[in-house]
Amino acid sequence: MSFLRSLVGSVRSVRHAPLLAEGLTPDDDVLLDAPDGRLGPALVAAAHDDPEPAAKLLATTRDAAEWEDRDRYAGRLAVFARHRGEWLERWREAAPRDPGALLVAAQLAVDRAWRSPARAERLRELDPLVRRLAEESGPDPVPWRLALDHARGAHAGDAVFARLWEQALLRSPHHHGCHVAALAYLSARWYGSHRAAFDFAEQAADDAAPGSLVRALPVRAAYDLLRPGAGPQAVSQAGPAADGARIDRAADRGRALSAAFAAGDPWPAEVRNLLAYVLVERGRWAAALEEFRRTGPYAVSFPWGSGGGDPLRRFLATRDRTRVELARRTPLWGRPGGAARGISGRSGPGGH
Repeated sequence: MSFLRSLVGSVRSVRHAPLLAEGLTPDDDVLLDAPDGRLGPALVAAAHDDPEPAAKLLATTRDAAEWEDRDRYAGRLAVFARHRGEWLERWREAAPRDPGALLVAAQLAVDRAWRSPARAERLRELDPLVRRLAEESGPDPVPWRLALDHARGAHAGDAVFARLWEQALLRSPHHHGCHVAALAYLSARWYGSHRAAFDFAEQAADDAAPGSLVRALPVRAAYDLLRPGAGPQAVSQAGPAADGARIDRAADRGRALSAAFAAGDPWPAEVRNLLAYVLVERGRWAAALEEFRRTGPYAVSFPWGSGGGDPLRRFLATRDRTRVELARRTPLWGRPGGAARGISGRSGPGGH
């Protein structure tokens, strides 16, 4: 009987899989970690050792209180500086007190310390730099997000982290980056548990404004249960639902948020990639394919790069697998992808 099912599934895949490619960005057009229209020119200029566009971009985000953009841009500029830092050195020489230059330099220093085998010791050495940056940042919450990440890796302790979290909230109660930092601290990989992380993520999502990326925070908590190396016991530790219902509720929250943005919008790209990962792990093939359609050309390294390997290749391979699995489950003369076009797609881990 299992052999017969395999044969039937193969026939269905041959018939339906090509049709399910409708609405998916062609493989050759998918981009990994593509910058948006504001960051792109700054990176191009940085490649020519010109820091001025980056300086203007971060100054604009600070003046306009665009804290989410400021956080993203500072992180991406620091990644670029890790490999090509001459432009950042020129920027700091020309404007040693520029808040943008100080932020990128501090982010770069923390990133390098995190990658060191002596992580905690290296991070502790940066404590005066990170503390000074945060205390002099005024209304900007991004240095406090950096301080939260720094404190976690430096094993600063609950009391220190709580004080930093309080300061971050005073500046921006719903800043996505700070909430991600707090969720990491509360995770089972660090100082909390799967249950504590889920409780925090769900409460934060309940309190977030419509359209805020914080509403997808439970999807991150779900990913932490399903990520490589988490182990099968992780789901039962998330409580109270040991059958994955809590993960599915998190995914449904993420789908509702994703649906509020236009397909191919780069802003929610990371949320959509993360959501697609969770849906695939839950065997919710129709809903996963819907998210892959919504991502458009925007693949991101997280989560596809977790555990090593080529993140773009993994994104494309998982997208193809989703299409094939959904085709195998569509009756031979049925309409392929019907669930992706309006039905919930909650087929469960077995996909039946």
